[in-house]
Amino acid sequence: MSNRASLLSDWLAQRIDRSNGQPIYQQLHRLLQQAILTRELAAGAKVPSSRLLAAELGIGRNTVTHVYEQLALEGYMLSATGSGTFVAHSAPHEFLFDDAPPAAIASCGTASALSMRGARLIAGAGVSRRQGGAFMPGVPDVSRFPSHVWSRLHAKYWRGPLPDLLTYAPGGGHARLRDALAHYLRTSRSVRCAPEQIIVTTGIHQSIDLAARLLADPGDTIWTEDPCYWGVRSVLQVSGLDLKAIPVDAEGIAPTPADFASPPKLMLVTPSHQYPLGMVMSLARRRMLLEYARQHRCWIIEDDYDSEFRYGSRPLASLQGMDSNGQVIYVGSFGKTLFPGLRIGYVVVPEALAENFAMASAELYREGQLLQQAVLAEFIEQGHFTTHIRRMRTLYCQRRDVMLETIVRRYGDALATAGADAGLHLVLKLPKHVDDRALAIAALAEGIVVRPLSGYYAHLSDAESGLLIGYACVHDNDIAPAFDRLAQVIDRFVNPATHDL
Repeated sequence: MSNRASLLSDWLAQRIDRSNGQPIYQQLHRLLQQAILTRELAAGAKVPSSRLLAAELGIGRNTVTHVYEQLALEGYMLSATGSGTFVAHSAPHEFLFDDAPPAAIASCGTASALSMRGARLIAGAGVSRRQGGAFMPGVPDVSRFPSHVWSRLHAKYWRGPLPDLLTYAPGGGHARLRDALAHYLRTSRSVRCAPEQIIVTTGIHQSIDLAARLLADPGDTIWTEDPCYWGVRSVLQVSGLDLKAIPVDAEGIAPTPADFASPPKLMLVTPSHQYPLGMVMSLARRRMLLEYARQHRCWIIEDDYDSEFRYGSRPLASLQGMDSNGQVIYVGSFGKTLFPGLRIGYVVVPEALAENFAMASAELYREGQLLQQAVLAEFIEQGHFTTHIRRMRTLYCQRRDVMLETIVRRYGDALATAGADAGLHLVLKLPKHVDDRALAIAALAEGIVVRPLSGYYAHLSDAESGLLIGYACVHDNDIAPAFDRLAQVIDRFVNPATHDL
């Protein structure tokens, strides 16, 4: 397609199908995304105004406006006040290298009763004895789960359980659940997959463990975001991989030319909602990683953390949906969308790997939970899953707003927040001199659970000080009183001289 934006409406008009039942805004979003990714619509090209494009296509202006806004949020477009809307630029090619030395093989060792990796795992463990209450991050409000619906579906199977639902799971998991998941992921997350490419697991940890075991050997290098979720870092370390922490910036993971000079075997990223800081990976950075992975035959593990809970805009499309070379391993779970105790997750792998992943999952883990998987499949098929997500998104957005208002009322602009656009927590930034780990311990003594931001960094010397504050599982009316108790602890650490008087 010509770079002249005036031809865009003609190109779109030829491809929009008003008879296939798919909403026009979905078709328009997909077509514009396709045009940008294939460079038929060039970087820097100006697109028609929403008014002009709507008139030429014979659709509502709000439809075009919403699509433009969504593409801007996803990094495909940029809007400049008074100048118009433009296609975003891609990443510079000079950061992509072809040659790199092989990764060194890490040595192994033992120490006292535990192995070296066992001792490292225990020393770095971040698991908490408390799994709820103010302000535990990453915990949904399980009291709002439609247990009556789940119970009804469950009872239907127990009235006449099929023998094949009470045995070990076949490789890959329950076929009906894989079908339901494939449909959901294609329509809601833009994931390109067939049911056979989905392997049902017990959650994110097992999905990443499976990918690491099958795609890398001990000593191989994996890039992780810095900061990143401590749980997956533990999984990767115990697998014997060499973890290289890559700092993040406003556009997501930000490798330097020196980093690119030594390609990793794996990369673990959270592009739709960086954990724990919350930024969205830009289109330029996504393209850069995909091209680099293609050139160096690296694998990208995409952890689609909290993607369903984005406030003020639609959930962002997956990185996997942009992958045309089969380099992305996509992982997700139902721990946040339904309830953590369900222990059902999934990994979506390229078609060429599907059979091996299914066989390895059955060989390593001897999965069961088929009855739960069958119930979950019906729960999704009957629309209860998407209904529940919509309700919880509204609820969590309301609690997020109360949380932000409470913080501002107490601190004004003295303490900044980050990561509040999506997910189940936000980050409260603290002055550099504050020991956030000691603060978190002091808060726990007052009955408040928070996570220190510094604990998510690979090295304390690189860490920022802050607190992860979860609001999802706290009732609206309890947020302000609980934060007042937390604020009293914060004030002691932020202004120690005042409190020593």
